[in-house]
Amino acid sequence: MNITELEKCIEKYGNDIYAFCLHLAYSQQEAEELYQDTFLKAMELLHGIEAENNPKSYLLSITIRLWKNQKRKYAWRKRIAGFSSLEEETQEAEPGSGYSLEEEVLKKEQLRQLRQAVKELDYKYRMPVCLYYMEEMPIADIAKILRLPKGTVKSRLYKAREILKKQLSAE
Repeated sequence: MNITELEKCIEKYGNDIYAFCLHLAYSQQEAEELYQDTFLKAMELLHGIEAENNPKSYLLSITIRLWKNQKRKYAWRKRIAGFSSLEEETQEAEPGSGYSLEEEVLKKEQLRQLRQAVKELDYKYRMPVCLYYMEEMPIADIAKILRLPKGTVKSRLYKAREILKKQLSAE
C-alpha cells in the first residue's frame, strides 16, 4: 500500500475507526488520541497493509492493539503510583425525530444503561460485541482481528448477550 491508498482508506473508513475509538475510550480526548495513533502506526506499517485484503479490519486490529497497550500501561502506572482513574464522558444519544419527550427520555435512558452494561463486560466479551454490533463486522473478520477461532468468537458473543440480558433485565 502507498500513501495515496492510505489516504483513501482514511477517507473511506476514518469515521468508522473514530466511532470505534470513541466506544473503546469513552472520552473524546482519549478517542482522538487513539485515532491519531492508529493512523500514525498505519503509516509505520504502510508496506504491510494490503489494499485488497480488507484494510478496515487491519486498521481496527491496530486500534485494538494500541488500546490494549494503553490500558496495560495505565494499569501498570496505577499500580506503581496510584493514579486516580481516568474520567469517562458518556456520549449523548441523538434525539429521534417524531418522538414524544417521554419516548425520547426513555430511549436515552435505555441507551445509557446498555452502554454502561457493555462497558462493564469483561474485555474478552466486550471486544467481539463492539466489533460485531458497532462495526457490523462478520465473525470471520472478528476472529482474524482478535486472533481467535470463529467458534470462540461465536461463543463469546452468545455469552455476552446472556450477560447483557441478565444485567438489563435486573435494571
